[in-house]
Amino acid sequence: MMPEATSYIEISRSAIANNMAFIRNMIGEQVQLSLVVKGNAYGHGIETYCPLAYEAGARHFSTFDAREAWQVQQSLPAGHQAVIMIMGMIEHHDLPWAVEEGIEFFVFEWGRLEAALAAAKKTGRAAKIHVEVETGMHRTGFEQEELKRVFRFIKAHAVYLHLRGVCTHLAGAESIANYKRITDQQKRFKKIKAWVESLGFSPSPAFHMASSAATIRYPRTRLDMVRVGIMQYGFFPTEEIWVHYLSKQKSYENPLQRVISWKSRVMDIKDVKTGEFIGYGNSFFTNKPTRIAIVPVGYGYGYSRSLSNRGKVLIGQTRLNVVGTVNMNMIAVDVTPLDKVQKGQEVVLIGKQGTQEITVASLGDYSRLLNYELLVRLPHSIPRRVVD
Repeated sequence: MMPEATSYIEISRSAIANNMAFIRNMIGEQVQLSLVVKGNAYGHGIETYCPLAYEAGARHFSTFDAREAWQVQQSLPAGHQAVIMIMGMIEHHDLPWAVEEGIEFFVFEWGRLEAALAAAKKTGRAAKIHVEVETGMHRTGFEQEELKRVFRFIKAHAVYLHLRGVCTHLAGAESIANYKRITDQQKRFKKIKAWVESLGFSPSPAFHMASSAATIRYPRTRLDMVRVGIMQYGFFPTEEIWVHYLSKQKSYENPLQRVISWKSRVMDIKDVKTGEFIGYGNSFFTNKPTRIAIVPVGYGYGYSRSLSNRGKVLIGQTRLNVVGTVNMNMIAVDVTPLDKVQKGQEVVLIGKQGTQEITVASLGDYSRLLNYELLVRLPHSIPRRVVD
């Protein structure tokens, strides 16, 4: 029997279903929903999360790289009907695998386009490609002056290159500071879309550009498909987008539910006299008799060292302070306010306990990390458990 881990992550099946229903209701049935599961499904765990999302109706998954696509493929039930799409990195030598397995992928430079054709000829199957175009992000994507040559090439090799989509990436739809940049991108992509449609590809490719933030703030960017990341996991991209959403609603209730919780347990309890330092160094000094609980998590397990003397946890439905320096494997928590605490008692690092909650946003504020960054830093080695 494998020994128990020092902490574990809970993934809520009902929260996934709730969030999927909310997004689907927002975008309508005519728009394809692609769930972005890069970064180990934003820290939720691809192997755990994707089957639950599929159970809730997801039929399109977007990854950053080929290995993530393979993980999604392995996690889904045999005979699944889902499309898997790689938006970023795939080595040329992995392209035959992607083509053989029907994995779709972005092409944004000539080397990959030519390698896709070679892989298709080698396997005897068509490569399913999405042409990414540059509209103002200045990261990946064919420049507009290259597009005539690109689409001429695809037309000339239509037996081997199936154009499944034409796409771009928006440069910061979550901030109103980027409004002009985003609207300029929309205008450019609208012209590209009209031009590609005039080329008469059959079937017509799906046009897509919207992220979670754009799906909410810029409804016209939804087009044929949206690539939704953070929102499916129960988070609005930023507080600004949350306020924007609320401004359009009659209710102030958050329609999204957090999918993730992170929990550990009390490993030891110690009484410390007045006038002592706790843990490494001298960052925390006791000015009164203090009882501490030792919890077996630390920066080696994704609990940031920047949470030293700043972090909060829940024990006994009470919000308590992390004291002293966060170690690689342990933290100390001031449990003096509790009447009773015992070894093995549940400790909530992220999530709810009774009426109290430690949110990812609050933990991010304490650690000075974005929601996105904090989530994807949760180690793959922490076991994920499914709860209703």
